[in-house]
Amino acid sequence: MNKKILIRSFLVIFFLLVLISIYLNNKKENEEAVFVETTEEKYSSSNIMKNVNYVSKDDNGNEYNIDASVGQIDIVDNNTIYLTDVRALVKLTNSNNIIITSDFGKYNINNLNTIFSKNVIITYLENKITAEYLDLSIERNSMIISRNVVYTNIDNILKADVIEIDIKTKDTKILMYEKEKKVNIKSKNQNGNN
Repeated sequence: MNKKILIRSFLVIFFLLVLISIYLNNKKENEEAVFVETTEEKYSSSNIMKNVNYVSKDDNGNEYNIDASVGQIDIVDNNTIYLTDVRALVKLTNSNNIIITSDFGKYNINNLNTIFSKNVIITYLENKITAEYLDLSIERNSMIISRNVVYTNIDNILKADVIEIDIKTKDTKILMYEKEKKVNIKSKNQNGNN
């Protein structure tokens, strides 16, 4: 008889453990569902704008005109706006204009700094730079172009890891991340003469 009581007790305890396990698992799934709903509510309550345009000037008189098909204000930091399908026109004093396009951007309304990312194209006179990332800093007076950088002009094609341009002085640094790698420059001229 003790054996039967022991087996019944074991089965009851096992059954209770299974029920508790099912209850806790369902509770966890419900908590995850609540978390997903909360995340979606935060996203849907964000400030999304269409056909965004920002125009600003720095202390040197340079004008920055940024257009985007969509802009979304960061909920955590109201000074940051995430942009989609970005086009910028940089009108430099005593110089020619720079046109920048990219799939995405991140614009800071306080310091005017802008990060352009994915399919970045920079056009200046007969020069064109393509890359995946551009950090345009008004505070530093610089443009740092990186990730798959290709510079082309009438005569040459240049490939590098990073191009840094001082907006004020137009001084340019062309760099590779690894010391043993070199900047690749090819002439477009078929004769090899420059």
